[in-house]
Amino acid sequence: MADLIVAIGDDGVAILTIDTQNRPMNLATLAFGRELDAAVARIAADAGIKGAVITSAKADFMAGGDIHGMVAAFDSLGSAAEVYETVARPFSAVLRRLETSGKPYAAAINGAALGGGLELALACHYRVVADLPKLILGCPEVTIGLIPGAGGTQRLPRLIGIKAAVELLLEGRRLSPAQAKAAGIVDAVAAPDDLLAAARDWVLTRGDAVQPWDRKHFAVPGGAGFFNPGISGFFNATATGISAKTYHNLPAPIALLHAVAQGTAVPMEAGLRIEARQFTKVLLDPAARNIMRNSFISKAECDKLAGRPKAIAAFQPKSVGVIGAGLMGAGIAQVSADAGLDVVLIDLGPEQALASQQRIASAYAKRVERGTLAAERADAALARIKPSADYAELAACDLIVEAVFEDVAVKSAVYARLAEVMKDGALLASNTSALPITQLAERVARPERFIGLHFFSPVERMPLVEVIRSKSTSDATLAQALDYIKLLRKTPIIVNDSPGFFTSRVITAYLFESIGMVGEGLAPALIDNAARQAGFALGPLALMDELTLDLTYHATAKRGEAAGPGWTPPYGFGVLDMLVRELGRKGRRHGAGFYDYPDGKRTPWTGLPEIYPASGRPATLPELRDRMLYIQALEAVRALEEGVIGNPGEADVGAVLGIGFPAHTGGVFSLIDTVGAERFVARAEQLAARFGERFRPTAGLRARAAAGLRYYPMAAAR
Repeated sequence: MADLIVAIGDDGVAILTIDTQNRPMNLATLAFGRELDAAVARIAADAGIKGAVITSAKADFMAGGDIHGMVAAFDSLGSAAEVYETVARPFSAVLRRLETSGKPYAAAINGAALGGGLELALACHYRVVADLPKLILGCPEVTIGLIPGAGGTQRLPRLIGIKAAVELLLEGRRLSPAQAKAAGIVDAVAAPDDLLAAARDWVLTRGDAVQPWDRKHFAVPGGAGFFNPGISGFFNATATGISAKTYHNLPAPIALLHAVAQGTAVPMEAGLRIEARQFTKVLLDPAARNIMRNSFISKAECDKLAGRPKAIAAFQPKSVGVIGAGLMGAGIAQVSADAGLDVVLIDLGPEQALASQQRIASAYAKRVERGTLAAERADAALARIKPSADYAELAACDLIVEAVFEDVAVKSAVYARLAEVMKDGALLASNTSALPITQLAERVARPERFIGLHFFSPVERMPLVEVIRSKSTSDATLAQALDYIKLLRKTPIIVNDSPGFFTSRVITAYLFESIGMVGEGLAPALIDNAARQAGFALGPLALMDELTLDLTYHATAKRGEAAGPGWTPPYGFGVLDMLVRELGRKGRRHGAGFYDYPDGKRTPWTGLPEIYPASGRPATLPELRDRMLYIQALEAVRALEEGVIGNPGEADVGAVLGIGFPAHTGGVFSLIDTVGAERFVARAEQLAARFGERFRPTAGLRARAAAGLRYYPMAAAR
């Protein structure tokens, strides 16, 4: 069957209907490009055809390019010239032939038009979009490590001006139909039932087969070219901002800027070739492959609940109980209500529970004010949350999430009260970032119905949830917990119980390595700058100050007490002990941590060099970067080999979404593959010789390197 259905009406208008076969959404596949090219040639050659309307048989117009295909092709890509000719140019060339064919084309945009979908619409001479509240249009390629490759960097600036286009493209912003009309990206908005008729009417009565940029004396709105002071200054300022934000770890934003700057200074044909060259350059960079694989393929597997036990019936809870109305509990209540679930929110007293509901109401009000949530939906969600101090209110709940203070005794007391009211078959989950789930399971009435759910703060914004299985957790409990997380539209990763689970274990290794650098006499600002240059959003020591140092200190000390006399404190623990216990420097909230905070502003602590003087050994930024990245990757390898995490894909999703591991690496295991296992092991051995055994690669990793194996085998990419 074809991906493009061509039907010629009695009025001489060809209707081209996109319907990518065997895919839930329409994609700009190679097969679709060939079929579109053949249709364009046929329409151009037939004098009886007056023009064409392009629309879709699916709910979306077109979702963009074939990400799976691009990831699968990465390892087989040849020279830049070959990639340019076989990947970058074909679809772009088809769209250019479409818009210069001499026949008018109208895009009847019935659903989401993203990436290649919007580029297809931009190549049409007229664009009408259905007036649907959830319909979105945009070119979000930069957010997945790419740039538009089918004319988006050339047609959009020529349509709405360079400054407006660059802002949309760099942010990957998605627009509603009304916003797209106001921006000048589409020509009209129509009722869904009138969409096709409106497009057909334009072809028959007003059809114009020449694009504005193909007319004589065309000028880019607002100006273009390197000798235009306003435009050249804009390009320079934007390039500086990109460098400051990405530290050149992400090739796509600067490549996009090059494509727009150079392409709009020359005629369209040359501009499209410039765009294709920049697209080729980005596609050949591992960062694009890493981001696409993590953001689409691995995350999609988690979102589809690939690890869910198959034989368990789907779980559709109607009511959820949340115990603990603090920051985490309130967030869990809010996202549960957003998902349409009735929520009972329990706290120590009715006043505390009511105060938490009021904080949630305030959060909803801000979303309504920003325009990201309709007022009626906010009111409906808030009405589903019932604050209470009475555990009896939980009797009808299908699932209960305990989100009280991170203390075994406190949680145990909660479980004892729950045993008196929970209905048979109800699921009990603990929101914890580190307490052993198996140990907590010993304190509940039905340990097989108990599981850990590690939400990340702030819950309403963070997309990841670690689903932690204890030794007693049944398959049914795991399956139902995953179903609940899917209802919340969050991404789950499955983790077996272990100290620190997966994400906390990996980020803890990173934080203590960075703290230990302070003990070596390195300035916190140097350490934090190295982290940002490596791709972390915030430096580790600034992050520790924000989280408060005493929380990490006491949690680590407790683990040491539980472990007994043979416990070896993590590297850097002595520095933390000095700051918290001896100096009382507990973080920003207390006015002092690794930094000082006069008037709330972060400034260097001048007394630090007196405690930890510089060693005299130079520390290079590449070395600091490697220490921060490698210590996390090595900890992840240990977790995988110990069976804590099930596969590299889940681990990488958890690292990027949960703890902010640099996106351009694709995650901890993708980093190893990108460097190459053999080179990674060699570098880790160097770090071990210089800084300690914590950098020593495992025997399994050394064997993998010797055999030339990857964590993502080439055959695994589809």
